[in-house]
Amino acid sequence: MKITAFVKRIRLRTWIIGGAIGVVVIGGGATWAALSLSASSAQAQTEPASTSVAASLETLEKTVDASGTLAPAVDEDVDFAVAGTVTAVNVTAGSTVTAGDVLATVDTLTVQSEQLSAQATLATAQATLSSAQADDDGSDASAAQIASDEAAVAVAQAAADKAAAAVSGATLTAPVSGLVTAVNLEVGDTVTGSSSGSSGAGAGAGSGADTGTSTAQFTIVGTDSWQVSLSVGETDVPNVASGDQVEFSTDDGASFFGTVSSVGLLPSTTSGAAAYPVTVAVTGSPEGLHDGISVTAKIVYERRTDVLTVPSAAVTTADDGTTSVTVVDADGNETTKSVTVGETVGTLTEITEGLAEGDLVKVTVFTPSGNGGSGGGTGQFPGGGQLPDGFDPSQLPSGVQLPDGFDPSQFGGAATRG
Repeated sequence: MKITAFVKRIRLRTWIIGGAIGVVVIGGGATWAALSLSASSAQAQTEPASTSVAASLETLEKTVDASGTLAPAVDEDVDFAVAGTVTAVNVTAGSTVTAGDVLATVDTLTVQSEQLSAQATLATAQATLSSAQADDDGSDASAAQIASDEAAVAVAQAAADKAAAAVSGATLTAPVSGLVTAVNLEVGDTVTGSSSGSSGAGAGAGSGADTGTSTAQFTIVGTDSWQVSLSVGETDVPNVASGDQVEFSTDDGASFFGTVSSVGLLPSTTSGAAAYPVTVAVTGSPEGLHDGISVTAKIVYERRTDVLTVPSAAVTTADDGTTSVTVVDADGNETTKSVTVGETVGTLTEITEGLAEGDLVKVTVFTPSGNGGSGGGTGQFPGGGQLPDGFDPSQLPSGVQLPDGFDPSQFGGAATRG
């Protein structure tokens, strides 16, 4: 699993165009596009070209990348808690059950006999206590006898309660609603009831116990709630907290969302690298999900909206640390203006002071002159680069200026997306 530390992400679409990269910001009302062209050969000649880009409000996110596998949020192993011979099995693998439905029963003759015996013992103990209380003369001996009889009643009551539970446990019911995925029990089998409890993801208080083997008698999984178990590296896990939103994507392009429900405290170590378990509850019940799907996750631990940004290439930093941009007015006049910058995220730099939304700033990019690279390409793209399918410069946002001499008609074919 590849975990990216402190990933800073904006909503970008990047096209790899031969030896060039075209970046278009599409998130939160993006209003700029910039072309950054580079030669595919060290011998290629480049020329500076200017483009004007409008300062725009964007949504900036910081995320942690992880991957995991989808699983039902409810996954219960259910077993009898009492010993006996199985008299009925009411479900098969593939059956749908509701919490409380009867899965199977065992012969109750033995447990009912034990219950009657326990009830008789309790009645005798209660009668003995009542007699001692009636004969109490205030002496130490009487007090000691009463205390002893009270203890006997408590023991008898516990035995009677246990016997009653055993009678109830002879009927095994579904602790949760869901799909029965495994039945490992037949009429006539003998169950031992050697240990108690149902277990699994989202395990609740089951009515059963195992039969002394590692194989559950029944397995029930939920069909309308899901979770994903992720592993997050030790450098990233301090950023992750319960309640963080998670964006999931599958290999077939489906996407859905979730919320971090727990962050593990104990790491596991693989090849010397520590990773912590993070459990994410999927929001709702998206269609098309099934157990075992591999998913890619982006845990969003910080999101800021309406952040004023410009391309990082528009910002100049002087030796004294001050920053400035070149502002272009409606007549094409250029003015250097001091700005205060915030974070740099991807190809964008946040502007906290000095600009307003819509202000045009100058960005200088470099384009190859003549043929570029060994691929023998012509025009502005090295090595015969190709524009993305459907690229239409007329659809670019207002305020975007492509480099002088740029001729998209020279290029075609499929693009490789990065």
